[in-house]
Amino acid sequence: MNATSYRRIAVIDIGKTNAKVVVLDSETGAEIAVLKRPNIAIKSGLYPHYDVEALWSFALDALKSLAREPGFDAISITTHGASAALLGRDGALAMPVIDYEHEYPQEIRDAYTRLRPSFDETFSPHLTMGLNVGAQLHYQKTVFPKEFVEVATILTYAQYWTARLTGVAANELTSLGCHTDLWNPREGHYSSLVDRLGIRDLMAPIRSAFDALGPVLPDIAAELGLAAPVPVYCGIHDSNASLLPHLVHRAAPFAVVSTGTWVINFGVGGDLDHLDPKRDALANVDAYGRAVPSSRFMGGREFEILSAEIGLVDEKAAQAAIGPVIGKGMMLLPNIASGSGPFPGKASRWIGAEEASRQERSAAACLYLALMTDACLGLIGAKGPVIVEGPFALNGTYLKLLAALTGREVMALPGSTGTSQGAALLTGIRPVSGAETHVPPTAIPGLAAYRTRWHAAME
Repeated sequence: MNATSYRRIAVIDIGKTNAKVVVLDSETGAEIAVLKRPNIAIKSGLYPHYDVEALWSFALDALKSLAREPGFDAISITTHGASAALLGRDGALAMPVIDYEHEYPQEIRDAYTRLRPSFDETFSPHLTMGLNVGAQLHYQKTVFPKEFVEVATILTYAQYWTARLTGVAANELTSLGCHTDLWNPREGHYSSLVDRLGIRDLMAPIRSAFDALGPVLPDIAAELGLAAPVPVYCGIHDSNASLLPHLVHRAAPFAVVSTGTWVINFGVGGDLDHLDPKRDALANVDAYGRAVPSSRFMGGREFEILSAEIGLVDEKAAQAAIGPVIGKGMMLLPNIASGSGPFPGKASRWIGAEEASRQERSAAACLYLALMTDACLGLIGAKGPVIVEGPFALNGTYLKLLAALTGREVMALPGSTGTSQGAALLTGIRPVSGAETHVPPTAIPGLAAYRTRWHAAME
């Protein structure tokens, strides 16, 4: 990447749970301003869908405020994956942006199963709900043909927001390559599904995540009070945004555990030959267009559910409870959030927790999350140090357990999320190393045997 002279970059960061607009300082890498709101789906209408207009109003209000103080020189975009925007000939949405957690009727799912390409072609596992974007498009086209016939352009989700700001329609590889069924990562072109669905002519041109697609449109620039033209960069899938800073300055092999609603694991320097699609292992595509072995589970959502059940527990108390939990054989089995992850079809249950304290339940929850991550890393043959990004980087109990389970150093980046920093790098600024917490692997008595029992309890 060529370094630019941008001092401050505004990042629109739309996650599945929350949306935020951040201004990053290119010299320090710090988030010097953050505004956020919940991302809430609308349940009425054709199908559950994102409240795009509320998100747009929030983004414009935030940019207007941040343009005054602290100001910004460029805009970048990052969003969750598993979404596409369908535009009409007028450039507005022809159909709502579907919530990927919407499940389709069985006959629609069966028809799509017969239609979708093999894992060997797309490296996309067959996922539930709308987690394969191809399944969304098939559902929209099949069930709502009158609305779908009005579709003129199909965009990946991050690029929808870029298009609204610039008027330039584009698709981008990190979003096309995140389990959509639409991309062939080995060959670097669209999969056969695009023609089976008859949508090739609707797909917007592919642009690099690093491309500046244009300045903010004049009427929007006037509304925001921008004093000079501000370029808007193409944008990137959020987990790949977290990965990007490490690709820039770290030599393979290493693993990145990107945590948010989802825990996405990347095995940089690995290969695609041993991935098991039945266990949610897949290939993602990085910002440079390269396939990266990956695995995932809905760990952030699961931790949110567990935290609501258990309540707030002091971390020292949770760490002190690890030994007793292992000694008692108390454990939590997957899955709390069903429909994804390395152990499909399993229903969550507690073992030996009838009289457990809150501290013990908290320790067991951290053991569960660390064991799930360890299993995911094993599925992709991850090697080298493990870098943990996002909220789990603040969970010392989880980090200690993960280091012990993997036998490798864990490096925690305790910023709120790596997605905004990664998206800012699209503008060509240099990456800035932030604070890292290094957690070396230490032996925890009984942990290896506990892991064996945990896996056996699922059988």
